[in-house]
Amino acid sequence: MENVTNWIAENGVDWGIQIGIAIAIFIVGKFLARILSNILEKAMRRSRMSDLLVSFLGNITYGVLLVAVVIAAVDTLGVNVTSFMAILGAAGLAVGLALKDSLGNFAAGVMIIIFRPFQIGDYITAGGTEGTVDEIGLFATLMHTGDNQRIIVPNSSIIGDNIINATTLPTRRIDLVIGISYDDNIGQAKDILKSILDADERVLDDPAPVIRVGALGDSSVDLQVRPWVRTEDYWPARTELLEVIKVKLDDAGISIPFPQRDVHMHEVKAAS
Repeated sequence: MENVTNWIAENGVDWGIQIGIAIAIFIVGKFLARILSNILEKAMRRSRMSDLLVSFLGNITYGVLLVAVVIAAVDTLGVNVTSFMAILGAAGLAVGLALKDSLGNFAAGVMIIIFRPFQIGDYITAGGTEGTVDEIGLFATLMHTGDNQRIIVPNSSIIGDNIINATTLPTRRIDLVIGISYDDNIGQAKDILKSILDADERVLDDPAPVIRVGALGDSSVDLQVRPWVRTEDYWPARTELLEVIKVKLDDAGISIPFPQRDVHMHEVKAAS
């Protein structure tokens, strides 16, 4: 008991000072870590990054800085932190291997949020599917199809494939192929098609629509009809133009032929 008392008397002051320094390092370091993470978040918000990504990266930064502060405080007490760091590194490696796919989706989500190949509300084709984007998460992107089915696509599948964004640009071109009979007058058909496009207010003057012969098919002369419309008018204009074109061509006596084949029968007489 006397030995313990003597040891405390000799070393108590030094230990008290070390503990006080460690506590001070932790308190000041924690304060500085919060300030640095807040500065980072403000900088990311000024660059108009997603609030979800800003909050996540801010928390990650604060957590990493706080771990560094704890290690520094423990080291002040004379504790050997080398083994602790080795164990922490091994644990991090094990977790990384276990969550390899999830981390890949996270990295892809960060790239989507930073580079913004699409926004919420865009209609895209990506990850082997297509639909309207409802939510961009850190691990998956949520979409719904035209018939209102929910699709959850892992972000790594989106980043690893082509992305087609149908709504990001203000205008789109409608590509129609209208087949007429070889017996019909091409000039008359083109005039009718032009009058239909001129009468539709959704069809833009610039770029000007194009009407031309695209191919001489097996059973029809194929006319390419390519008007430009605003992106939001694409589907309504496309479907209504097809209906009006069919009606107007029928009224003018211009047929839209269907594939057909002539079959010739040859009678073979049996030898007598």
